[in-house]
Amino acid sequence: MEGHGILKAFPKVKRPRPNDQNKDAPPHKRTPTETITGTFFQGVTIYIVPAGIGKARCDIFHRQITQNGGQIASTLSPSCTHVVVDDSVDCNRALRLLKVERLPSAVQLVKCTWLSSCISEKRLLDPDDYSLLPPESPTVAPSERLNETAVCPVPEVAVPHVPLKILKNQDPQENLTEMVPEFHEEDGVSQNDLEALISGVHPTEKNQDQSQSLEEYPVLSGKWVCSQPSTTKGENHNKHITDKLEPLGKAYTHTGDKWRALGYSKAINALKSYHKPITSYEEACKIPGIGKRMADKIMEIMESGHLRKLDHIGEEVPVLEMFTNIWGAGAKTAQMWYQQGFRTLEDIRTKAVLNHTLRIGLKHYDDLLERMPRSEANAIEKKVKEAAHSVDTQLVVMACGSYRRGKTTCGDVDVLITHPDGVSHKGVFSKVLHFLHQSGFLTDDLVSHEENGEQKKYMGICRLPGPSQRHRRLDIIVVPYAEFACSLLYFTGSAHFNRSMRALAKTKHMSLSEHSLNCAVVRQHGVKLLAGTPLHTLTENDVFKQLGIPYREPRERDW
Repeated sequence: MEGHGILKAFPKVKRPRPNDQNKDAPPHKRTPTETITGTFFQGVTIYIVPAGIGKARCDIFHRQITQNGGQIASTLSPSCTHVVVDDSVDCNRALRLLKVERLPSAVQLVKCTWLSSCISEKRLLDPDDYSLLPPESPTVAPSERLNETAVCPVPEVAVPHVPLKILKNQDPQENLTEMVPEFHEEDGVSQNDLEALISGVHPTEKNQDQSQSLEEYPVLSGKWVCSQPSTTKGENHNKHITDKLEPLGKAYTHTGDKWRALGYSKAINALKSYHKPITSYEEACKIPGIGKRMADKIMEIMESGHLRKLDHIGEEVPVLEMFTNIWGAGAKTAQMWYQQGFRTLEDIRTKAVLNHTLRIGLKHYDDLLERMPRSEANAIEKKVKEAAHSVDTQLVVMACGSYRRGKTTCGDVDVLITHPDGVSHKGVFSKVLHFLHQSGFLTDDLVSHEENGEQKKYMGICRLPGPSQRHRRLDIIVVPYAEFACSLLYFTGSAHFNRSMRALAKTKHMSLSEHSLNCAVVRQHGVKLLAGTPLHTLTENDVFKQLGIPYREPRERDW
């Protein structure tokens, strides 16, 4: 039943005791020589299905997981957050190996490539990119697509067979098989997982359980969102319907039912973008992103002005929402706290076991929830620019995000730093942070140093001088000048706009990330087999030109 996503009882989770942290670990338990060198697997419990992976690789995986703060399980258990299988194993075979008919919704079933990529990049990657899901395609009418010819030719290569991914817990009537364009950094398929693992891992302080947005980009008459300005967005002619659907979609998000949350998100975006009020069931069914069951709900709202399912939202939903509003806490962490009997922020403050990130998020709970006025974001940018120019006056410093898109309020501030000579950005990261710490502007560090290729990122809390000033979220990213245009595009957003750019790039055998726009990319069933060649993109305009769409000013990207 669909309602089970909200009304079901959460799976029982045993709260770890001090002497019970590694109960599920296999015989190679952490030894004194296996010291913790990183924390990006902290809060993660992984069960590796050995079939196809082999004992040697499993042992290396286990060692890397424990050395980076994670836990390993010898069997599938309620404490598992991820189940890892060999890349050749499909969903059906994985379930047979696990001897279960289906996995709990809170457990991620991922390919081995996810684990090796996490270790190689020294960060916890989004598992959705590696889940056993069906192949996807953009919800764009073929006759309305842009010219899909790649800018540079795709090399002819022998493409190995990659098993089709199967959607876990799929409800065939929910119409969830269309594409969900992502805008996380794309990762190539590892050619040698073992070699990547043996290379070792450097420590990182990132430990964040932020829930990832599952929103689909808006469906606008079959056209690509990134090809048109957001300033042309019309009135929401179906607001009386979307106002009823949004609370239910949010409830599914907070209870961890991401597939139903996705279904509602797709339908809501489609309704908001539809050019007129819906008048019939048949009309609703014809809109991309809306299935028959969603059309039933739309008709119920149209006929009665109400949606009965809203009357059955469990009492846990507002509590889970409150918990996920703690910076660093995602849906799984919130559910774990609820299962442990916590109901208030005071319960979390006095009873929960918190890591550094969660303690900071709880400490500044109210401040970080409140959006800042544009003038405050501008003052924060000036503070970072002052620090950067104290190091080198030629550094380019620019605030991105909703501030650059011209919004009147901002949730946080992302500031990019680079140097036009392509070299002098190196070494400025620590100097800028030192200046900001010394001045008292930076009050708390969340992730003080995260490397992503040649990019260096700081995530923390700042506060402008003055007695009435609030604490605000600030990210500072130092990037090479060759990557500045793609980084500027990425960090400016919006998320919907970025996903549309990424999806369009895929149709042209290209890939787009915060690092580069690559051509001649080879994929099969959504898996990248060849990473392609970076194109010359000195400016954002170059990216748009390579994709064959008109340049959009930042204020026109606010989808």
